[in-house]
Amino acid sequence: MTLVPNVHEAEPIPAAARDAIDALMKSGDLFRYTAPQDAPVALLETEFAELLGTKYALAVSSCSAALFLSLKALGLPRDARVLIPGFTFAAVPSSIVHADCIPVLCEVGDNYRVDVADFAAKLDSVQAVIISHMRGHTSDIDAIMELCDALDIPVIEDAAHSLGTTWHGRNIGTIGKVGCFSFQSYKMINAGEGGILVSDDADLVAQAVIMSGAYEHNWKKHSGSSELEQAFAKWQNRLPLYNLRMSNLSAAVIRPQIPELARRVRDGLANHDYVADRLNTSPYIDVPAPLAPEQRAPDSIQFNLVDLNDEEIRAFAAAAEARGVKVQVFGMSQDNARAFWNWQFLPEQFDLPQTRAMLMKACDVRLPVRLTREELDVIADILLASIGEVVGPMPVYGT
Repeated sequence: MTLVPNVHEAEPIPAAARDAIDALMKSGDLFRYTAPQDAPVALLETEFAELLGTKYALAVSSCSAALFLSLKALGLPRDARVLIPGFTFAAVPSSIVHADCIPVLCEVGDNYRVDVADFAAKLDSVQAVIISHMRGHTSDIDAIMELCDALDIPVIEDAAHSLGTTWHGRNIGTIGKVGCFSFQSYKMINAGEGGILVSDDADLVAQAVIMSGAYEHNWKKHSGSSELEQAFAKWQNRLPLYNLRMSNLSAAVIRPQIPELARRVRDGLANHDYVADRLNTSPYIDVPAPLAPEQRAPDSIQFNLVDLNDEEIRAFAAAAEARGVKVQVFGMSQDNARAFWNWQFLPEQFDLPQTRAMLMKACDVRLPVRLTREELDVIADILLASIGEVVGPMPVYGT
């Protein structure tokens, strides 16, 4: 009998990382700027830019730090308004507040993607946009970019959950002016903490590098073009330092996982689609389909509960947890960091009835890419049985 898997347990870190960590521990050289060149963080930046197909990458302490630095590098005035989806993680509006800007929230549909009509209606009142591809669900980035380009509004992609996702074959995170990724424990590449931003804009990257903590002339240790070097010279001594650097230790953990990414993306998508097909056999569960141009890289699954009231939704979550599978219902917690009404630090509050209704029935279950087919069946069986416990036996058709 297959036991309920521990979905919070990640894949082992590759042995090559352990070897690199041992070498670093012997040298004590954990600071990214000690070595004159080819420090682990610098090598990670080169490899990640090549992976994504961008000119530049900057590794930092978290994806939140990457978002913050991206906003600061845009040169936005104090109290600039930044449009974001109403369904995202609290770190996104937090990065906007830290950058002395004001988050503006737009509606999100039942498929977890930006409501383009509401987005368009609010766009002329903002100076920048952060598009969160929340839980790896890509909004209609073609429509978003067309609207933003027409008004010359810069777009930052929060691709924390989207490493390996493509849109018309193009890597998510490379479509806007800058893309930000996460290496937190529950992401496709796991360093516990860490983030990275990518861009083709030399001036933006030069500012982000200096503000990340490349004091004095440490920016010279960032490989790049003559265009980047000219931008460094322009901004030298003109920017505050926020000291959001990544350490060599984190980079040593990340780099050996990059060759594993393609396999993880393949396995994660197969796992997701297998469980989605099983869950969609229930009339009470709906797993939204991807948009046509999107090739996802999931390590979790989201689904909506259909025709269940709040009491039944809570009963379903409790039944699943009792069987060993934790279901997060985004809107059913007083402190869930993905429910916009819990962001009481916002300078302005927003009423998003469509997004609120979605969050009250939207469920989230982790599906690590390492799970076997038998373990996936255990999870699907538990979720379907828990629905059955709440609504009664499933009807059998065709008999």
